[in-house]
Amino acid sequence: MSTPTHIAILGAGPGGYVAAIRAAQLGARVTVVERQALGGVCLNWGCIPSKTLLSVIELGDKLKKADEFGLMLSAPAGYDLPRMVARKNKVVAGLVKGIATLFKTWNIEVVEGRGEILDAKTLMVTGPDGAQRKVEADAILIATGSSWPRIAQFPIDGTQIITSKEALDLEAVPRRMVILGGGVEGCECATLFSGLGTAITLVELQPRVLPLEDEEVSTLMARELKKRSVDVRAGTTITNVDRVSDGLAIRLADDTVVEADVLLISIGRGFHSQGIGLDRVGVALGRRGEVLVNERMETSVAGVYAIGDVVGKAMLAHVASAQGKVAVENILGHPTRINYEVIPAGIFTLPEVGRVGLTEQQARERAQAAGRHPDQSVKVGRFRYAGLGKAHAVGDTTGLFKVIADAATDKILGVHIVGAHAADLVHEAALAMQVGATAAQVAGMIHAHPTLSEGLVEAVEDVSGMAIHQARKKAGI
Repeated sequence: MSTPTHIAILGAGPGGYVAAIRAAQLGARVTVVERQALGGVCLNWGCIPSKTLLSVIELGDKLKKADEFGLMLSAPAGYDLPRMVARKNKVVAGLVKGIATLFKTWNIEVVEGRGEILDAKTLMVTGPDGAQRKVEADAILIATGSSWPRIAQFPIDGTQIITSKEALDLEAVPRRMVILGGGVEGCECATLFSGLGTAITLVELQPRVLPLEDEEVSTLMARELKKRSVDVRAGTTITNVDRVSDGLAIRLADDTVVEADVLLISIGRGFHSQGIGLDRVGVALGRRGEVLVNERMETSVAGVYAIGDVVGKAMLAHVASAQGKVAVENILGHPTRINYEVIPAGIFTLPEVGRVGLTEQQARERAQAAGRHPDQSVKVGRFRYAGLGKAHAVGDTTGLFKVIADAATDKILGVHIVGAHAADLVHEAALAMQVGATAAQVAGMIHAHPTLSEGLVEAVEDVSGMAIHQARKKAGI
């Protein structure tokens, strides 16, 4: 029997550790080099910690409506942030241990330390004690991810000017916080800390929060943030920060000044492509510093592959995992590629956002680029949570299902959901798009009642104006 191919993976985040397990499943010998912790940023300082804390705010929102539901509480619900953080740390530790156990069952070697590429088949690893070790392999996979914001104008000090990494470990609730960046992370942090009672000012350079989402989604989210007493300042940015006796004086581009105890920087992530030897072996980088790869996830150097945030595609944990599988399957002789057209994503604000595919604007722009009339080529169906019996039963009536379809083929081009469990619900739409289903085909599948999933059926039926629980539309509307 021949010796299995040896793959060395630089980084054990959601891309690297998934790639390692898939490679081992396919018979490869695997060595993973990690300088911090198994699971990377996502598990230790990002996705899981933030969602663990946000789950408490969601529970608190429910308890605030206890009397309305007929649930008698002996005292009003309150938040104990140190205990919330302790629980978060326990959840993270358990999941990190789970990865270590998986690695052990698949005989995956973990080398702790900072890795650097010497050539296309060799890594040099410098351990925590300074000792060095060479790792030689048949293929190298770069999965080094991205870094927290580093903006010279706003130097991170970890106390007054922080990133989400420090924010998720705070054990005292700030009285006032300014968040620079109204994207996914900024909106999630605004939801978390406003729920704890912090006065939040959310600053976004673009004209709307969640600027990459469908415009209706952004509008709805801005409204919901304002209901949570978040002061949304869109279309502006921060020009200056002064330290004053009681905190920070933060000047915006419109010359207004906002006082805060903490400034959370939620923009400007960089790629971990420097200082790991890529220039030594000639791996090509893009203008932003991202590692350039082909559809096989191979870099410009044969035998060197890259995945995850560092390649600058869709910077999402689950995309990194998918890319990891694609990379090692190609390395081991199983040709495959990733479908970037169908990538579901969730935003864990309250309410949640789930989306897949094109926004309405993107669909119309794509139609116009193809020489088709943008308004006649795209059909849109909508249905509000308030029309669902299950939404009323559980007390979550805020939200919207939106389906974008091709007018000629009825194929689903994009789905956007705002509301309870939106990040879970969107996967039915993603599967429909993956297999090329039409709106009519999804509408023809019987859905259980009462469920929130019925909202998607109503929205795809509304694409053709046939939603059952939708009031008849007047002519011309």
